[in-house]
Amino acid sequence: MVKTLRRVGNSNALLLDKPILELLGLSEGSKVNLTVTNGALIVTPVNPAPVEAGKFEACLDRVMRTRHDLLKRLSQ
Repeated sequence: MVKTLRRVGNSNALLLDKPILELLGLSEGSKVNLTVTNGALIVTPVNPAPVEAGKFEACLDRVMRTRHDLLKRLSQ
């Protein structure tokens, strides 16, 4: 998935779609750890909320449906 940084005041923000937040067990105000490893930014929840397996599958299915074309291009 390709995202674009957005200007917010004097900073840039990475906006995350609701299904991604749900998959990570995050919501507005959640705290995350940011780590840079080999040029990759890794976002990890500090206190992730448990996500039920059925809810996880539903969110993943929604991402797969709505981003099918993009995911197919990335796989090539």
